Amino acid sequence: MNSGAQSGSTKGIAAYVIIAFGIAWVSWAFIPHSSAANPTLLTLYVLPGAFAPALATFIVRKWITREGFADAGLGLHLRKWRYYLFGWFLPFPVLAFIVVAATVSGLEHPNFSMTQGIMLLAPHAKIPAAIAGLVKYVMPLELIFVALVMTPVLFGEEFGWRGYLQLRLLPNSPTWAAVTTGIIWGLWHLPIILRGYEFAGNPAIAAAAFCVTTVLISIVFGWLRERSGSIWVTSLAHSATNVIGGSLTVLWFADKSKSLFVNYGGVLSWIPLGLLCIWIVARRANAKQVEQTP
Repeated sequence: MNSGAQSGSTKGIAAYVIIAFGIAWVSWAFIPHSSAANPTLLTLYVLPGAFAPALATFIVRKWITREGFADAGLGLHLRKWRYYLFGWFLPFPVLAFIVVAATVSGLEHPNFSMTQGIMLLAPHAKIPAAIAGLVKYVMPLELIFVALVMTPVLFGEEFGWRGYLQLRLLPNSPTWAAVTTGIIWGLWHLPIILRGYEFAGNPAIAAAAFCVTTVLISIVFGWLRERSGSIWVTSLAHSATNVIGGSLTVLWFADKSKSLFVNYGGVLSWIPLGLLCIWIVARRANAKQVEQTP
């Protein structure tokens, strides 16, 4: 990369980080502290700031670096449908591992009826007795559909993280670009982590744990972006992570004191996600070695 391109990239990265953090953190500064006790209400307060990365990317690409959107991955690339399915259904094997590991270790036993979890998320909800037994079957199917519908919302983040920042950071080393992006992305969530949005307990531990999760997810999502060429694949994967993975662990494991371990993105999820990351990194290294072999 020549010095002019490097200078433009550095300027763009700095501008992106300042804008993405500035808009989100200012927005989240007005979240009432009382909302921490109501996960549904807190989600609504968090939502506006979630579009800050997309807005930052648009401003940087359009007016600051003037590089345009050619490599932003805006095309659907539906011929790469396998990666859409991979990202959409990835939460299920991770959830299966969390359930088995939590049960075998005695850490916590899942409540598949979801009664306690539903009461936590919607204290005034009343489930008719006639369908109460069906909730454990219907809810996962419903969340699969909701994840698809919510994909444009998560585009608000993915257009920024995978549509700009991860492409520009350390372009010759996709793994280290993912690690760096993951740390920045994790710290971007700091105001809402401090409000108890992610894990219960010590905020410093929660923030550090969340950064581990975002690093792992950045490696996976970066690979999906690389293989599919589309930011919509990672938007769907991000939506599935939040809607399917995040919702089901909260519904199955209602004891918030164990959230650092059993929530999607918690310590137990690091094992399957970590193994997937090792496979991705090893596969990439092998492909690079093959390319360099005369």
